[in-house]
Amino acid sequence: MTQDVYLSSGAIENVSAIFDQQNVRSVFVVADRTAYDLSGAKAKLVPALEGRECAFFDAFAPNPKYDDVMRGLHVWRDHPCDMVLAVGGGSAIDMAKLIGICSAHTCESVDLLTGLAPIEHAGPPLIAMPTTAGTGSEDTHFAVVYVDGQKYSVAHEFVLPNYAVVDSDLTANLPASITAHTGLDALSQAVESFWSVNATPTSQGFASEALTLVMANLEVAVHNPSPDVRLNMCKAAHLAGKAINISKTTAPHAISYTLTSHFGVPHGLAVALTLGPMLVYNYAVGADDCCHPEGVGPVHKGLHSLLSLFEVEAAQEAHERIEALIVAIGCPTRLGDVGVQTNADIDLLVQNVNTERLQNNPRMLSQDALRALLNNIR
Repeated sequence: MTQDVYLSSGAIENVSAIFDQQNVRSVFVVADRTAYDLSGAKAKLVPALEGRECAFFDAFAPNPKYDDVMRGLHVWRDHPCDMVLAVGGGSAIDMAKLIGICSAHTCESVDLLTGLAPIEHAGPPLIAMPTTAGTGSEDTHFAVVYVDGQKYSVAHEFVLPNYAVVDSDLTANLPASITAHTGLDALSQAVESFWSVNATPTSQGFASEALTLVMANLEVAVHNPSPDVRLNMCKAAHLAGKAINISKTTAPHAISYTLTSHFGVPHGLAVALTLGPMLVYNYAVGADDCCHPEGVGPVHKGLHSLLSLFEVEAAQEAHERIEALIVAIGCPTRLGDVGVQTNADIDLLVQNVNTERLQNNPRMLSQDALRALLNNIR
């Protein structure tokens, strides 16, 4: 499925034209209410929404859950519309994706979301408008949902938004902490794209640009942002999203979901905590523990390119650069600082690692190896 992308300061002004081109008479808005108001999106969308019927859904928590999706689907069925508009961070965009896909099927939604039933139909047209610079959800064909506490990734070409409207002005009022956490998500996606077993020259090209932009702009974006810096971070997030849309994420993301769901660690930070250590671990891949279908050659090539982008020669040096950036933007680097303090906590992370994401990692990661890695950063 193709996608139209509008990425600039003021990109939100294109929404009226999209509505007019598609003869949209009614709009189903899925939004993080706080982001919708404080980002300026609400005020700036008045001309586009004027004269069109609107339904609004915001009754969901971060990290979409099945019950939230069902609540949104109920609102949709009472107020079906010509187009869906998602405004907010990754949770709002994923929620809109999930409601749209469920609305297009007659099977049990829980079967659709857990992979027991196939996705066969596209949902209503979707405009994804991020108010953070990090998740890249506006550029991916998958969405995360938690069903009975277990994380599922709903993936299909029909999940990709039809339009990505990335307006850097909507990130101008972001708190420093959210800028930091979402920026770390973009960093992690870019880095993981280099070593993923699904990496391609195209995905690594997107990741290369994203990583360069993050390293040059994230610290300034957190402490002293300018419009240009905000725009650069939006570009980084957009490119990182395009990268993982091809390569998918790997071990750091596989570990992160339990850090978020059980320990309350914001997603971007949860991923970044193991990013550097996993870079060092993956750099030591050998023929006996390599998971890449073409062997260690492509893995080493991608990792060497990654080191060159960090302007270092050794994996440990790249790890130190990542850690230094995390510290510079005011975030912790130790698991103990986010509540992972006991052996039982480590066991919880090890036993609940997401196998779907883990299988994209280029080096086999046993439970013992993972436990040792986590204990080393506790």
